[in-house]
Amino acid sequence: MKGTYMHKALDDNYIDLLIDNVLAENLRNGYEITKINERNSILHSPVDIFNMCSLGIYPYHIFPTIYTLCSTVSLESSGISVVQSNPNFGLFGQGVIIGFVDTGINYQHQAFLNSDGTSRILYLWDQNIEGSGIQPNVPFGSEYDRALINLALLNQNPLSIVPSFDDDGHGTMLAGIAAGSVDESQNFSGVAPNAEIVVVKLAQAKHNNRAIFNIPDTVRCYPETNILIGIEYIRKTAERLKRPLIICLGMGSSQSDHDGHSALSLYLNNNSTTPRIGVCISAGNEGNTRRHYSGDISDGQTYNEFELRVGELDKRFSMEIWQKSPGKIAIVIESPNGEQTSVIQPQFSQCLEHTFVFSNSKLYINNIIVEEETGEQLILIRFSNALSGIWKMRAIRIDNIATQFNAWLPSGDIITEETYFLEPNPYTTVTSPGNARNPVTITAYNQTTNSILLESSRGFTTSNVIAPDLAAPGFNIKCPTIINTYGGATGTGAAAAHSSGIMALILEWAVVKGNYTSISGRDISRLLIRGATRENYMDYPNRIWGYGKIDIIGLFKGLI
Repeated sequence: MKGTYMHKALDDNYIDLLIDNVLAENLRNGYEITKINERNSILHSPVDIFNMCSLGIYPYHIFPTIYTLCSTVSLESSGISVVQSNPNFGLFGQGVIIGFVDTGINYQHQAFLNSDGTSRILYLWDQNIEGSGIQPNVPFGSEYDRALINLALLNQNPLSIVPSFDDDGHGTMLAGIAAGSVDESQNFSGVAPNAEIVVVKLAQAKHNNRAIFNIPDTVRCYPETNILIGIEYIRKTAERLKRPLIICLGMGSSQSDHDGHSALSLYLNNNSTTPRIGVCISAGNEGNTRRHYSGDISDGQTYNEFELRVGELDKRFSMEIWQKSPGKIAIVIESPNGEQTSVIQPQFSQCLEHTFVFSNSKLYINNIIVEEETGEQLILIRFSNALSGIWKMRAIRIDNIATQFNAWLPSGDIITEETYFLEPNPYTTVTSPGNARNPVTITAYNQTTNSILLESSRGFTTSNVIAPDLAAPGFNIKCPTIINTYGGATGTGAAAAHSSGIMALILEWAVVKGNYTSISGRDISRLLIRGATRENYMDYPNRIWGYGKIDIIGLFKGLI
């Protein structure tokens, strides 16, 4: 069957659902199920039993959240060169694994080679390629170990042996900034140039997983299920090799309640409390996109009306409105030509399909009184053939309780810059899973001007938990490219890669050198926060900078 069988995780005739393992055991005889970790599994269900209102019959949280990329070099900004050149430290990431779950890697680039031309990549799992590689440790796709990658590097056509490549450049960028080899001729070095690398090239979201949230097939995006199982693969690899591990995640999503309740957030929380594992996450680039609205309905008011401009090219997309308990709201939606829906009341299970007669725009509206994963009210609005212009949303208070709600549009390239709220709020825009409690969530600043990047997402979470934690350099950071050259990267993804390298240096000092062998990711977070650089004129923590700028020298000074 090798080379002909397609795993259902890659088969567009199946939709992937995220379920807990108790339910998975009950369904195992009737469905194909792929276990992710000790909490979650993927159920591969035939698509012919699903339609848009299946979300309503089945709970919101079993449909995997969809994630987008978070990026489009001065090492001195974070004190890195000092801890590398100081003989008392001499930290280069030796003995530490950094894992990347992203668009793959250009394994032929010199940034990922040792001085003898061999690879620094321990393992590469390409979720997209079936029937290749060594495949002992992956449920689908193909796995390649360092021996096979080295064999490919000796071949005139490396891709004939290891056919995995990065078709975007984002994953290559992350790995290079965090762990790229020293290249003196190009004045380049990753932050942890002696760390070893494990890479997962993610399979993109399948058609039907996109369709449930009205995401076009042309958009590059990734499902929560593939990210979860990719990180679990990296974790198990590090565990098998008995190496300390940093997980770098340069993706985010504006789905969910922005309070750390998603399956991915909870999983990364748990990993961050495990000894010898650290997790670093990008905060997102939603700060200046005008895709968040925060609304109040105070005493004496019965409703809050807000406006959404829909661009010409954005025919299909979704919007989420989250209302914290005990408040409850109903919704009325008015199209640009004045047609309105009825008042849509919250219910436990609902999917209203509404077609506007004169524009032929269609909405699927779920007003869910208790979303199972969070316990909060969710109004999910999915637009099909959306009429361009100004849409009006009227949120109506049901009980005599002053209340506040938040509305978010999708992250990244799922929609264009021409779709936005007319009265946006730049705060509470840290993307999931950056709003998880225990990992290190990184925003980005321009290291040449010492100013925050305007696009950097801002905190806090909806329950006022501090996020982002720290700011790191994220403007035009030198990085390897997919065409075997060096370029520059900007955004919180690049900043997270930079910070992941710093965290690898800390793991080398703590675990490999024996100074704090039981250190966890949460411990690393607290140490980095204590050592951060802070300006005298600014209060900390704040919604823009978190606890300040990451500074590894400040961390070690704090330990003396």
